[in-house]
Amino acid sequence: MQAKEFDRWARTRGQGMLRYVLLSGVVCYGLPMFLIMTFLIPHPRLTTAQSAFLWLCAGAGYGVAMWLVQERRFRKVRSRF
Repeated sequence: MQAKEFDRWARTRGQGMLRYVLLSGVVCYGLPMFLIMTFLIPHPRLTTAQSAFLWLCAGAGYGVAMWLVQERRFRKVRSRF
């Protein structure tokens, strides 16, 4: 983790995990995937509501996973000081 990335993550983590998961996971990953997989590549067995639930949950899971990865990297760098 570079110093610039370290500082950026320090600011991001200060805003909280919930905000990060909602913005980075649900809005930036789950919503686009929902739109693509529902309207561009429709699945014949899923309704729109089921697809929305699936992709928004997947987005939240992605956001949590990325938070944990970034926290691990942040703590590793911080422990060096």
